[in-house]
Amino acid sequence: MSRWLVLVIKVPAEPTRHRVAVWRELRKIGALSLGQGVWAAPDVPVFADGVARALALAEQAGGQVVTLNASGRGPEDADRFQSLFTAERSADWTEFLADCGKFEQELAKEIRIAKFTLAELEEEEQSLDRLRRWHRDLTLRDVFGAPEAAEAASRLKECAAACEDYANRVFAALHGTQGDAL
Repeated sequence: MSRWLVLVIKVPAEPTRHRVAVWRELRKIGALSLGQGVWAAPDVPVFADGVARALALAEQAGGQVVTLNASGRGPEDADRFQSLFTAERSADWTEFLADCGKFEQELAKEIRIAKFTLAELEEEEQSLDRLRRWHRDLTLRDVFGAPEAAEAASRLKECAAACEDYANRVFAALHGTQGDAL
């Protein structure tokens, strides 16, 4: 049976920036929102720092925090939490896959219009780095293994290969071998 941390957090309504900061931190780590001010996260080390940051933000804002350990009354409760958590990760992976598609479309557009500049290459490499960081973060949070994770890993490799192809085209264009770039 899996173990969970249930966080009950009450932060003063004003200024709203404190509530937003706590909310962002909990969303960033992938915690489940169970209701207003009630969150759950698997009780595993990968979530510990994010939970600690969220609790510290709440306390610094003059809020009240209660942290509970939970496992559910039976296996069906633990399974339900795990299903809810995995559904959230599936949604994250789906968004990631959509961004991979946008990245590949952007590279295809740059190739189609023959925009082979170092500035554009740097921008595309930064986009690929962002996808890599996002993939790493999602992989860490996806402790139960959402089904989309394998496709996401494959798509990230495809994005890296497409960026490498674009880089080769940029360097070919810059070194006067433009026939090779097309």
